[in-house]
Parts: sequence; C-alpha cells; structure tokens
Amino acid sequence: MMNDILKQIKAGEVSGVQFKERILDKYDIACELVAFSNSHGGKLVVGIKDKTGETNALSYSEVQETTNLLSDIASENVVPSILIKIDTVEVEDGNLVVATVKEGLNKPYHDNKGIVWVKNGADKRKVFDNAELAEMMTDCGSFAPDEAGVRNATVNDLDAMTIKQFLGNRFDRVLEKKGLTGDAFNEASLDMICSAIAKGHDCEKILRNLRFIRPDGTLTVAAMLLFGKYTQRWMPMMTAKCICFAGNSIGGKVFRDKVNDADMEGNLLHQYDTIMDFFTRNLHNVQVGDEFNSMGKLEIPYTSLVEFTVNSLVHRSLNMKAPVRIFIFDNRVEIHSPGALPNGLTIDDIKAGTSMPRNMFLFNNAIYLLPFTGVGSGITRALDEDVNVTFMNNDKAQEFVITVWREESNQVGNEVHEKSTQVEDHDTGLRHSDTDLATDHDTFAEDHDTIHSYHDTNHDTKRVPLTNKQKDIVNFCSVPRTSREILERAGVVYHTKNIAKYITSLVAAGYLQMTNPDNPTASNQKYKKVNKR
Repeated sequence: MMNDILKQIKAGEVSGVQFKERILDKYDIACELVAFSNSHGGKLVVGIKDKTGETNALSYSEVQETTNLLSDIASENVVPSILIKIDTVEVEDGNLVVATVKEGLNKPYHDNKGIVWVKNGADKRKVFDNAELAEMMTDCGSFAPDEAGVRNATVNDLDAMTIKQFLGNRFDRVLEKKGLTGDAFNEASLDMICSAIAKGHDCEKILRNLRFIRPDGTLTVAAMLLFGKYTQRWMPMMTAKCICFAGNSIGGKVFRDKVNDADMEGNLLHQYDTIMDFFTRNLHNVQVGDEFNSMGKLEIPYTSLVEFTVNSLVHRSLNMKAPVRIFIFDNRVEIHSPGALPNGLTIDDIKAGTSMPRNMFLFNNAIYLLPFTGVGSGITRALDEDVNVTFMNNDKAQEFVITVWREESNQVGNEVHEKSTQVEDHDTGLRHSDTDLATDHDTFAEDHDTIHSYHDTNHDTKRVPLTNKQKDIVNFCSVPRTSREILERAGVVYHTKNIAKYITSLVAAGYLQMTNPDNPTASNQKYKKVNKR
C-alpha cells in the first residue's frame, strides 16, 4: 500500500485520490466523502499538501486525532452514514493517514446541509438535477424507472397488434397446446389470445398480472415503451435521432439523410425497424469474392448493427431526458446512448460478456419483441464480426458511445442520397462528444415458427402477418436486392418455391416492389422495400 500511495503522490490528485495536509474543516471533508460515495469510491490521504504534493507527515498524536475525526465525520456528517477503512503509511518524519471510501450502496448521499456531491475529475461538484439523482437511485437498485407510472395513459393508448405479437412469443407453448398457431393465431382476436393464456382474462387483466399495469391502475413506462401507439406523446425524449452527414464533422451543414421525428414516433419495435432501415439505405454494400457478380454484403455487418441498436434502445437511461442519437459520417458510425455504464460496469466487462441490465423489467420483456437473447453474449457476438469499433463511457456527459469505423474505400461514391440537402432544425439540443453498448440477442435472420405482424404505426390498414425471416428480408431490402441476394440472406437455396415464399409473396402483400415492374423477368431485376406513409 505504501508504494501505491507514494506513486500516487508523485502522479498528483485524480478522481479517485484526494490530498489534504490536515483536517481543518469537518464540512469540507464530509463533502469529499459524500462525493466518493456517490461516485466510484476513492482514497483521502491526509499529510500531503494538495497544491504542491509535498509531504507534511503527521505526528503520533495527530494520527490519533485525525483517525477519530474521520470516523466521526463519516458517521455524523454524511447522510446516510458510511463506513470507511482507515490505514496509516509510514514515511520520513512521521505517518500519512489514508481513508478508503467504497462506492455507496444507498445513493444518493448528501452532507448535513442536504447537498449531494459527486466527483468531477480531481474536484467535485454539486448535483441538483432530478434525473441525475434518479440515476443514482437506479444504479443502486432503490428506484426502477421502467416500472414507474405514466400519468393519464390507459390501455387504449397501447397497440393491440404489438401486444398480440408479444403474447404470442412469450406464451408460444401455451398457445400451441390450445391450437392457436399459424393462421389460427393470426385470425384470433387479442381477447381470445388472452383468454387462451388465462381463462376469463382480457388484455387488461393479462397486462396487470404481468406487471405492465401498476396496482394504482397506471401503465408502466415499460408498457408504453414496448406497446405504445404514440409513445412520444407521453415520453417525448424516448426516441432516436438519425442523421447521415456529408463529411466527418457533427458541425457540418450538409447531410445525405435524416429521419424525421414523425417517422420515428412509436414504440421500441417501430424505432428499431426505422433505425435499421436508416442503416441499410445509407451504408454501402461491398463485393464479396473475386468475381464481379459475387454477392455483396453491408460494409458494417448487419448482425453487429442489430446488437448495437437493440442495446442502445433497451439499456439507455430512462432518467436522462435525451434521445438515442445515431450519426453516420463518411469515416464512421456513432451510436450515442443516454447514461454512462451502470452498476460499476467497465468497457472491459461488457467486452467479456458481462450483463448487468440497467432496466431489468424492460430488458426481461423486450426479449419477446426485439432480437436479443438476454444471456450476455451480444457484445461478444458483435465483436466476432470483425468490426473496427471503439467504446467510450462518458461519466461527465452521461452517455455511452459506440463508434464503428468505416473502411476508407467505402467513403467514396455514396450511391444513396447522393444529392446533399441543407440541415433543418440542426440546433435541436443534440449533444455530441468526440468518439466513443450492447447486450444479447439471437442471430437476426433466425427463422421462428411463431408468426408476427409487421409493425407500421404510420399505416392503419390490415397488415399481412410475416415470419421473422420475412420481416428481416423486408428490412434487408431497404436497399434494392437481387433475388439471389434475398434468398442467400434467408439461408435457402435458389429455387422457384423459395422465390415464391420469400419474394413473390412479399411483393403481392405490398411489402416489396420491383425496381423494373414493366419487365418482371429482367436480368437486372431487383426488389426494394415499400415505404408506406
């Protein structure tokens, strides 16, 4: 310990180590202990001049007095009181006293004046923002924002088709025993599905039993995020901002693509679909193999984008009043998720597959709508795709940023939205840090027997049920694709039956359209997603 302290003295004060020559002001010391407890802990070293780093060792009597003072301050001037570990380090002419403070389990802590302090580099700062206080409470498990109530919202504000899809996935075995699979499931009403799951239960009773409705009758935040028709009407900042810039600067005034706020409005499933559309139409396809006609693939692996996108939506801080922000630049893609890593997680932890969800209730239920498994393998699976990615955990800005770097060869000749457009409403309060999530899901194109309805909050006509694989194909065709590319994506052989199942049927249903409809058998025929308004 002595060597570590002496090395730190030479290095100077940092966020986890503070120097004091003597304890002259009990209140000042209490503020330091509060800041450590509300942050990641630290050490207070007494006997060092904080301005110069020079040693001014304590005598034997001073050591006794300082030890007693520190214990008194920790129990009387920090609320709630904390326990600290006190050691002495022998140096020339005397001793240093080292008080070790652990990260608190009962945040937020405050001084005896009611002020909350946190570390801010080598210094400390006061906290007044309710969102930051709520984040502290969330971090130590005393507040669950995803289980909080949404005032004045009712079951009528939820989308019945999304609830039906959720129940179909969550209770697939129960429904299979009742014969409610395939066409029978698609034709059944939501109340019929609910009654089959639990006799005599309607949708409201099922949601109440699943804790999406609180005992006082209000909907939870998780219910609105997962099933809301117009989620942003109730929670305006629970959305995403997607901009594709021309160039490499956030300050650029020219962009190639921008998702309108109205197009993003909806629940997490709708937001996910919209974000993936944004990626597939703005990132390049690169040729695979030596032959000119060989299949292409997205320059950033689609699976990695799925992992990063789902995690930015599910693991974002629900206390921070800021949107998820996704930027595409010529040389990189940035995904900004509100809230730094929770529960003391580090970047190395998440790379190793450690999963400690911030929003546990939302996380445990989103698995039945979004493509992830919840077993902690998401980030490792994304990294297995050989992406050039960096992570930044920004405690000060309270955000986690993923930066995926694009190949130089992909920065030239953008074939999508080549005509630049002036940015409108650019100064809308979007935050940006330099460069800087991810959790767990199944391979996105994995086929399931369960049938889902394709979710489109901007189109109210009857929707044709799609399998997960068909839904993946629809998103895949945000960029025009050949029939061979589509069937390769589906993982099936090139055969007329598969063309009928995965292409012709989607064209007939109105989800795909031909790029050359006047000549259906044209050799250069491709298929693209129909964007319904």
